[in-house]
Amino acid sequence: MRLFKVLTLVLVFFLGDGCLYASDVLSSPDGKLQVDVACSRLLNGGEAYFSVDYNGQSVFSKVKLGMSTESQDFSGGLEMVSASKPRLHKDDYMMLTGKRSHCVNSANESTYRFKNSKGQALDVTFRVYNDGIAFRYNLKASGASGNITNEFTDYPVANGKKRWMQKYNGGYEGFYPMATNGIGSKKQTGTRWNYPALIEPQDSVFVLVTEANIERNHCGSFLDNTRDPNTYRVKLVDKKLAFSGEWTSPWRVLIIGPLDKIVESTLVTDVSDPSVISNTDWVKPGLASWVYWANNHGSKDFEIVKKYIDLAANMKWPYALIDWQWDVMTNGGNIEDAVKYALSKGIKPLLWYNSSTAWMPAGGGPFFRLNKKEKRLKEYAWLHKIGVAGIKVDFFSDDNASTMNYYLDLLEDAIPYKLLLNFHGCTIPRGWQRTYPNLMSMEAVYGAEWYNNNGVLTNRAAEHNATLPFTRNVIGSMDYTPGTFSNSQHPHITTYGQELALPLLFESGIQHMPDRPSVYDSFAKPVKDFLSNLPTAWDDTKLLAGYPGVDVVIARRKGKVWYVAGINGTNDSKTLSFSLSGLSSLGKRMTIIEDGANDKSFDIHENIRLSRKNRKMSVACLPRGGFVAVIK
Repeated sequence: MRLFKVLTLVLVFFLGDGCLYASDVLSSPDGKLQVDVACSRLLNGGEAYFSVDYNGQSVFSKVKLGMSTESQDFSGGLEMVSASKPRLHKDDYMMLTGKRSHCVNSANESTYRFKNSKGQALDVTFRVYNDGIAFRYNLKASGASGNITNEFTDYPVANGKKRWMQKYNGGYEGFYPMATNGIGSKKQTGTRWNYPALIEPQDSVFVLVTEANIERNHCGSFLDNTRDPNTYRVKLVDKKLAFSGEWTSPWRVLIIGPLDKIVESTLVTDVSDPSVISNTDWVKPGLASWVYWANNHGSKDFEIVKKYIDLAANMKWPYALIDWQWDVMTNGGNIEDAVKYALSKGIKPLLWYNSSTAWMPAGGGPFFRLNKKEKRLKEYAWLHKIGVAGIKVDFFSDDNASTMNYYLDLLEDAIPYKLLLNFHGCTIPRGWQRTYPNLMSMEAVYGAEWYNNNGVLTNRAAEHNATLPFTRNVIGSMDYTPGTFSNSQHPHITTYGQELALPLLFESGIQHMPDRPSVYDSFAKPVKDFLSNLPTAWDDTKLLAGYPGVDVVIARRKGKVWYVAGINGTNDSKTLSFSLSGLSSLGKRMTIIEDGANDKSFDIHENIRLSRKNRKMSVACLPRGGFVAVIK
């Protein structure tokens, strides 16, 4: 058993000019991460802050801490009055979806108390893991109730340091272009930014900034550098967040280390609440056929829906998603007929709903069936009765507390009816997949659906695809709807090799396969077999190579089988080099499917023998190309 070093708390006080300075260093169990929590002298504002070092290199210097309510101000004038003795916190739990089925992590934890000039207290709890830091605020209302008005957490990022950040929007559907300043690229000006944000403060040392474990009556937050382009302040979506009694913030999460630590981290679920479902036998990840991408209004046509149910049956996928407008289905049958047809084929049907909180396009129903509890329970009971396995709920409002409560209502009320959920037009994952294992996936990504909306994705897809494994997909399942081999309204110029890699490269509890039945029918047997047998939940995940926006190679394990996917994010031919030596229990036979002679063909090599000597791999990719490999 590995022994974890728990530092003995040492508070250092400096007295001068009649003022107090306090500092304490808390380290990760492996000693590589160090967090110095401090409070400045009162003459200098009495600010609380922390600094972070990784392997002796500065990651953050003086991240300011603070909160305010209508009757309490913890932005300055503070003293550190106590710190709890560090304790070893352990995480050990199972996941039904995600990058790793058995998640184990440890952190050293301590709580620091600060008081303002009125004697009011603010507690900040830190956990320092080997792969990052999580901290959260706790305060008590002054009187019976109060309103949170501001958070003062400031992340300083020096000018010239690389960052991959998405301009703020409520649906989290945007790009993560690399920039070296706080303004962003010429095409992406703005002063508000979404989570997650990836930063490279030192060469090969990265920080992914996000938040986790939003509970009921909490709103989300975002980053704002309006005051100072080089300082990103945490801003709450709700300008006034009501609370009574005691209030604890969501965890502020900083995943820290080289890129493999970023990609492989489970820190977002590590700090989230345990599962509330005792019996999860009915929660089954898997692949699904999806009618919408190639047939926008196809779900209102019974005969078209049947074709996609047949596709799922032919490809041995467990699910078929019937998208919007199923409530006005015609041409030989209604939704109950479609559900019966799916069940007769051994396919579990999923149905789309409008959240009825934001965009409600004409004819884009069904509407208002889930908003009120009594209607929601009636709808859930009907779905369960006719045999529907789950629902996709779309078009949510922003991350205010009311909307967060609605997400939780939808998840909690679905449990007795054994319904899986997928959120679209929604917020990012914040660890709910641990608490509610029936949450299969969330969109919150500029995905393949955008080939239907405009031509922007065509020229940016390859770079974007090579950025998402280091940003959005790190924090939870991502319903990108990958694998668009043919064209929809706007073309793709990524190769067939890259498109085949995406359903493996991108993790999603339910992976929606978007293309036409005729496309899958045209593939050679090894390609069909790969898509038929591809898992969507993993026992382990390893980053083998890559850099954001350039290229990426990821290996994922299910049982004793390793699956490897790699893509080239550039417009030039590129050889992806990596080693398989770090993969445990590696099999001896490999099938590899890579770019063929052109961007619409495959080169297939089956039954390649692996030995200990040939575990270093090099795969030649076309511009915007890719490959997959299966090792048994």
